[in-house]
Amino acid sequence: MRISRATVLFAAVIATLSACSSGGEKTDNAAKPSSQAPSAAPSSSSAPTGGAGAKEPCALLPAEAVGKAVSIQGVTSAPGPVQDNAANGGKAKSCVYSAAGKQIGALAVTRFEGNKIKPAEMVAALKKAKQNAKDVAGVGEGAIYYTDENKTATLAAAELVDNVPVLVNYTGPAKMTQDMMTPLVKTAVDAN
Repeated sequence: MRISRATVLFAAVIATLSACSSGGEKTDNAAKPSSQAPSAAPSSSSAPTGGAGAKEPCALLPAEAVGKAVSIQGVTSAPGPVQDNAANGGKAKSCVYSAAGKQIGALAVTRFEGNKIKPAEMVAALKKAKQNAKDVAGVGEGAIYYTDENKTATLAAAELVDNVPVLVNYTGPAKMTQDMMTPLVKTAVDAN
């Protein structure tokens, strides 16, 4: 899996939530990532955008935890792409996890400052866009797990942090099961 694939998936999630939070009824177009793909280049050295108290994704989920989940030693993490979506107020930061020169997953944290979307609405929008989504109990205020046509798996959780709606998701290879991803996203949500 390359950074661009995880970024495209992440863009699809943001686009889906944009359609839900803006009152739009057409989520099928929002789920198409091709027109929403951000640059795959990592962010510049300047601090990424985000609200006060927003923690960096790499600080929320240590590389060692990812390595343990996938049974690989030597996993490293590095800040990934940053994407802001003016349509829904989403300010997204990501962290890319790699081992032996290959990307093994990415954690994305999107804060919706100024947007009053509820965690249940975020989860409902994602479930509508991903027909094979399964509810995941015990993570955030609502969470789902799904796989997609790009042969990736995602576990996304929604919560309120300091009254700001936040979506935390980990995307990795399709062989990552819900049981493998749940502790990763739970760790990030609990640290947020």
